[in-house]
Amino acid sequence: MIRNVLESIEGVAIYPIISLIIFFTLFIGALVYALRVNKDSVKKLAELPLEDSDETN
Repeated sequence: MIRNVLESIEGVAIYPIISLIIFFTLFIGALVYALRVNKDSVKKLAELPLEDSDETN
């Protein structure tokens, strides 16, 4: 039934292409961000859960 509904919409074939382009762009952006992030800040954030803190919320 859904297939029949989608086939009746004119120009529906462009939506998967647009979705793929958006996904690919966001994936490349996240990859570039992950490779350019400061390694010292990542190490500091990774050690945060292991720190012994006397502060309470």
